[in-house]
Amino acid sequence: MDFSEKHGPWAVIAGASEGTGREFARQIAAQGVNCLLIARRKGPLLALADEIRAETGSECRTAAIDLARSDAAEALIAACGSLDIGLFVANAGSDPFGQKLLDRPLSGWKDLIQRNVVTLFDCCYHFAGTMKARGKGGMILVNSGACWGGATYMAVYSASKAFDLNLGEALWAELRPFGVDVLNLVMGETDTPELRRFLAAKDLPLPETAADAGAVARLGLEQLPNGPTCNWGLGPDEAPFGASSANARRDRVVMIEQVSKRFYEKG
Repeated sequence: MDFSEKHGPWAVIAGASEGTGREFARQIAAQGVNCLLIARRKGPLLALADEIRAETGSECRTAAIDLARSDAAEALIAACGSLDIGLFVANAGSDPFGQKLLDRPLSGWKDLIQRNVVTLFDCCYHFAGTMKARGKGGMILVNSGACWGGATYMAVYSASKAFDLNLGEALWAELRPFGVDVLNLVMGETDTPELRRFLAAKDLPLPETAADAGAVARLGLEQLPNGPTCNWGLGPDEAPFGASSANARRDRVVMIEQVSKRFYEKG
C-alpha cells in the first residue's frame, strides 16, 4: 500500500498550528491525505487549513481544543465524527516552563501531565482500537530526548516523555500484527516558534545546530514503517547519550514480547 492508502483518507494532527505539527500537516496533505488539525488557537489553525487546501487540494478541517483540558481527548474524538482516521500524529507536548519542580505551582505541572500523558493516552487507546479493526493505519508520537532520563529543570517533562516512549513501544509490539505502524520520533533541539519563545524568555540564542522542523517531520513520515523508535540525527545503530540505539530498543521490545508470551498466553 502507498502512504495515502494505508494512512488515509484522514489524518489527525494534534498540536498542528506551528512548528513540527504544521510541517506534518503540510507534508501529509501533500501525499493526498485529508487533515483534521487540532490546536488551542483557532486563528492559526484556520490560516493553515486555507494554506493546505490551496497548496495540495486535500480537504482540511480544524478544531480548536486545549489539549490540557480534562475532556480534551473526548473533544478531539468528537471532532473526528465519522471520519475514517488512518493516521494520528501526537505532536503537542513541549515544556514551556524550564523550571525546577518546586519552583512552579502544582496546577501547572498537572496541566503538562494532562496534555502529555492523559490526553495522549486516551487518544492512543481510541485510535489503536479503530485502526486495529480496520487492519491498517499509523501513529506517530513526537517525543524528546528528555525521555531518556530524569534531569533537573525537567522532572515532570522528562517523566511524561518517558511514559510516551514506553507506551509507543508497547503499542508498536501489540499493533504491528494488525497492520498498524507506531513510531516514537525522538527529537533534539528543533527550530520551532515554541523553542524560540522559550529561548527569548531566558535571553538565549537559537543553537546553530537546531534541526529544521520540516526535515524532522519528513523523517518521521519516512520512518513510520520502521518503528518503534527513531532518533533524530542518528542512525539506527547509533545511541543517544546515556540511552540505547533505535535497533537496540526494537530488539529489547521483541525479546520482552517473546518472554511475556510464556506468562500471558498460556493455555
